[in-house]
Amino acid sequence: NSGLPKHIKTVAVPVFQFEARGLRYRIESRFTDAVIREVIRRGNGLKVRGNIEGADAVIEGNIREFGFSGVLLDRQGRARVYEVTVVCAVTIRDLKENKILYDNQNFTFRDSFEFSEDPRSFFNEEDPAVDRIARAFSESVVSAFVNGLGVRDGK
Repeated sequence: NSGLPKHIKTVAVPVFQFEARGLRYRIESRFTDAVIREVIRRGNGLKVRGNIEGADAVIEGNIREFGFSGVLLDRQGRARVYEVTVVCAVTIRDLKENKILYDNQNFTFRDSFEFSEDPRSFFNEEDPAVDRIARAFSESVVSAFVNGLGVRDGK
């Protein structure tokens, strides 16, 4: 069972926008891909499109902030554990009824990653941390969408 209106069979997930300062490799496509995979996994047969033509609803995202900072120092005073924070704006609209089904302009996700003390075994954990955040983000967005959480009357 779904909290979605019965007429929604196809969902558009256009590439998320990235307005945060600084460059991050493919972050907008990584978040978009995570949402698409989650809709396919949990959408109970919903079809997914990359553009809004022919779609019944759209999930639009805007990555407003992306940052990481040291949260734990080693004996030499170098950051060893970093925290990644991503703030996104998400709007889900019913295109047939012209209604906003869900709107959260402050989705906030955090995760941490650690650098090895041994430079010979260095592995940059930032990318896996971003992937974990993208998955957590997509699970929350798709749960809200599929379960009809926050469904609003009005335009």
